[in-house]
Amino acid sequence: MTSSVFSSRLSRSDGGMKGVGPLRQILTGIAATIMLTLAGLALAQTPGDDPFRWLEDIHGPRALAWVAQQNVRKAAVLEADPRYDLFRREALAIFTAKDRIPYPGFLADGLDNIWQDATHSHGLWRRTSFASYATSDPHWDVLLDLDQLSKSEGKSWFWKGATCLRSAERYCLIRLSNGGGDAVRVREFDTLTKTFVAGGFDFPIGKQYVDWLDRDTLIVGRDWSGSGADLTASGYPYVLKVVKRGEAIDRAQTVFKGAPTDVWAEPRVLYGPDGAVRAILIQQGLSFFEQNFYLLTEAGPVKLPLPPKTTLQAFVRDRLTFTIQQDWDGFKAGALLAYNLADLKSVPAAARPSLILQPGPTQAIDAVHATRNRLIVQLLDNVQGAIAVYDLRGDAWSHKQLALPSNASLTVRAASDDSDRLFVTSEGFLDPTALWAADAATGSVEKIKALPPRFDASHDRVEQRFATSADGTRIPYFLVAPKTMTLNGTTPVQMFGYGGFQLSETPAYKPEMGKLWLERGGAYVVANIRGGGEFGPAWHDAALREHRQRAFDDFAAVAKDLIATGVTSPQHLGIYGRSNGGVLMSVSMTQHPELFGAIVIESPLIDMLRYNHLSAGASWVGEYGDPDIAADRTFIAKYSAYQLLKPGVKYPEPYITTNTEDDRVHPSHARKFAAKLESLGDPYLYYENTFGGHANDADPELNARRWARHYVYLSQKLMN
Repeated sequence: MTSSVFSSRLSRSDGGMKGVGPLRQILTGIAATIMLTLAGLALAQTPGDDPFRWLEDIHGPRALAWVAQQNVRKAAVLEADPRYDLFRREALAIFTAKDRIPYPGFLADGLDNIWQDATHSHGLWRRTSFASYATSDPHWDVLLDLDQLSKSEGKSWFWKGATCLRSAERYCLIRLSNGGGDAVRVREFDTLTKTFVAGGFDFPIGKQYVDWLDRDTLIVGRDWSGSGADLTASGYPYVLKVVKRGEAIDRAQTVFKGAPTDVWAEPRVLYGPDGAVRAILIQQGLSFFEQNFYLLTEAGPVKLPLPPKTTLQAFVRDRLTFTIQQDWDGFKAGALLAYNLADLKSVPAAARPSLILQPGPTQAIDAVHATRNRLIVQLLDNVQGAIAVYDLRGDAWSHKQLALPSNASLTVRAASDDSDRLFVTSEGFLDPTALWAADAATGSVEKIKALPPRFDASHDRVEQRFATSADGTRIPYFLVAPKTMTLNGTTPVQMFGYGGFQLSETPAYKPEMGKLWLERGGAYVVANIRGGGEFGPAWHDAALREHRQRAFDDFAAVAKDLIATGVTSPQHLGIYGRSNGGVLMSVSMTQHPELFGAIVIESPLIDMLRYNHLSAGASWVGEYGDPDIAADRTFIAKYSAYQLLKPGVKYPEPYITTNTEDDRVHPSHARKFAAKLESLGDPYLYYENTFGGHANDADPELNARRWARHYVYLSQKLMN
């Protein structure tokens, strides 16, 4: 569930019956049984009855009182632990260190950056020249101080990006979130005067799409009435209009109208190297993975010949590039293709795409970018990274691979529209992130910045292993563990999984994990289960909808392999997942409670029989199925953990955490799961941050507290 869709860790308490006398144990058990029976009877009365539905009222007084009570209980267990303040301080030092890499973006003839530190928790939007950036101490020119802006306006503004008018990029539409959620206010900003444009474009907070057509014209998708009438069931716009400067909103021309049952309708403006608009595309999201694409013409939208499971990638040299997630027209799923824009404009139905790249069986296209004249493809091969540059010569594409570190995760951080420059980061579990400046035209690569080591990695090693899932499929996983690890089942292990939305989990340098966990003797595991994108569309499709159980089986197989090989044991094995990973964690808890000693469930989806009616849940029906359809509800009900919690089962005590203001994944998933455990008399810890959105990392101080809680819990459960 990143924006498309959707990381954190675990915690423990000595809850349950420890230190409780025998009589009280008996009485407590009887009370729990009575409570459970009553709850079960209530649930059985009508299929749609939910005794904890009141927790879906996000800001309801009763719900918030329950949250406050839970937060106090959590503090007594986690924040009272003497390790908490140490972990918080160590994490905060990492998140606010002055020697972090200031990741750049391209802005006009220079570079820009968003910078947060101990004194600028909301951030500074700033810029510098390329030459200055390459030095050890760049000179930064501050464009906007978000802390100062927040104070002056009585808000809590956090940066969500900017779209600048090509090609001078003086005027920008900046997106600001009040508290870190997905909904944003869009305001026009002048980077020359460093002020908001007086009387300029300004759209109130909401989930919206905005792009430039020219200095005085925008194409916009938003809730035009303010009543929600122009939003889909998923909460995204489906009505697109052209807005002119100074014109009343009610006079804006509608250029596309989807349907309320869509997921979204989003405009994509295609620009030439000179900054002129070459075409306007419209993506109509039918489901999270299925879309219609239209070319906006003077006669109206014209549908393009593309299969439903298509991802629009980049536009370069008048070629529209896209990847397909299904076999189509002689091309195999996972292929990267290109249309000549001229062909699409003349006779769209007769246009024929060309093949740029067909990944092999161990490969996947992770991302695609464009510079002024080149196409940049971010590849995975056995979950290891590579960056390839494609050049169009006539009608044929040639390519070369950039000379970047092997056996590393490689990510394109920024690519220039005005030149062939780009920035790439390399990193590994134990290898600090490095930033490389590359030229796609010449193939030159130079390391210009590197993150200093944040933890002592000299005592650890990384190994890629494979487990065998229930259906015989080999599931790769990474194990980061002490070199001196004894295979006697005593190593504390934190295991991460996601397995959804075709998102790949690659080796990453996580300083807070290394400092708070690896340095203290813990091991870390990343399971590359099906549902992700590590091996292309087929790896994702294998766990889609009615096949979801495969992802859960894959994760359990990795856990069992760690136990069988003596790496760890259930009392020392903890798991962590967030968002879609929350489905994985809650199901792992209900299907295999015997395998785990700790479970962190962060910002989760859990109630899968109602998820499509909560926040942006309707947009994920393509991933999970629709529980309002009887056939889909049947297979979803087999794993939905909220309904499958049972009395008399000894579950590991989970740490469940979410955000009140998460406007992507509804906080009631976490709330109701905790309340159900409470009604069963089962131990759990719950914490709800009343500030921030789905990402959880808007504010460095709050992020440091978040990780401190996770690692106190992990340490209590797995290391004590």
